[in-house]
Amino acid sequence: MSSFKGLLLTKGDAGPHAAWTELTDADLMDGDVTVRVSHSTINYKDGLAITGRAPVVRRWPMIPGIDFAGEVIASGNPAFKAGDSVVLNGWGVGETHLGGYAERARVKADWLVPLPPAFTPAQAMAIGTAGYTAMLCVLALERNGITPDRGPVLVTGAAGGVGSVAIALLGKLGYTVIASTGRASEAEYLKGLGASEVIDRAELSGPARPLGKERWAGAVDSVGSNTLANAIAMTKYDGCVAACGLAQGMDLPSSVAPFILRGVTLAGVDSVMAPHARRLDAWTRLARDLDIDKLDQMAVKRPISDVITLAPEILAGKIRGRVVLEIG
Repeated sequence: MSSFKGLLLTKGDAGPHAAWTELTDADLMDGDVTVRVSHSTINYKDGLAITGRAPVVRRWPMIPGIDFAGEVIASGNPAFKAGDSVVLNGWGVGETHLGGYAERARVKADWLVPLPPAFTPAQAMAIGTAGYTAMLCVLALERNGITPDRGPVLVTGAAGGVGSVAIALLGKLGYTVIASTGRASEAEYLKGLGASEVIDRAELSGPARPLGKERWAGAVDSVGSNTLANAIAMTKYDGCVAACGLAQGMDLPSSVAPFILRGVTLAGVDSVMAPHARRLDAWTRLARDLDIDKLDQMAVKRPISDVITLAPEILAGKIRGRVVLEIG
């Protein structure tokens, strides 16, 4: 039985311990498709898992990594055959099921999406859960009637992964984008992705009034807490806010005023357990609507061995855009 390497998290009194470990197929969990993993990425949730800052991991020991791209080695499901290129996002991988920070993974066929021909595996991981979530947010805005002619769209956490991809998508689709960031030095980067205006996150991070001045027709928020409350309070009549993250906090210190006086919709966006059909729709739209040059502009490549040092950096908001992790 051939061996492969994986990053194994074990539970310790002082928090998770991460070590590169020699594994075999016998160590993998149940599934009907085995994949040779070529690329992964790091998301905020991966940073939490590796550092132990939040109880993301619920099965020990664990291979973290909620995303991966690679090639099918073996399949017991007719949906896939050896040689197929595939992508995985979420489904509890890296939390309750061994994840993508290894040279091999075994998962359920229903969790996999065929790699769109428009993308290489590296580009698929430049998108990753962050970019796929950004697309789900754009789809939520569209379902709620937020079209470019309705007015600007706010993107919070703009220099991060979700924010960067959301700006690129919205810009290409013709929206006027207002980017909120705590990193003033990234203004030119954000404008290069498609933002028309860049504002300091301090404008949104303090306590929210029940209603504020109407500034945007929609918003993509990956921050939560006061930032989300302020985004809602300043949304125009009949607008929509797509909420997908909690970088500032899980609380929502808001009021019912925006919902009953302005008819604002708060659309929750879940990427982890999203139905297969919605995932296919999102990846199809990413292939159509995401500018590859801008994707390459926001992404850097790093070896998988760097992921342990990258984990605290992503939690501290020090990573711009997307990081592609090369495995093997």
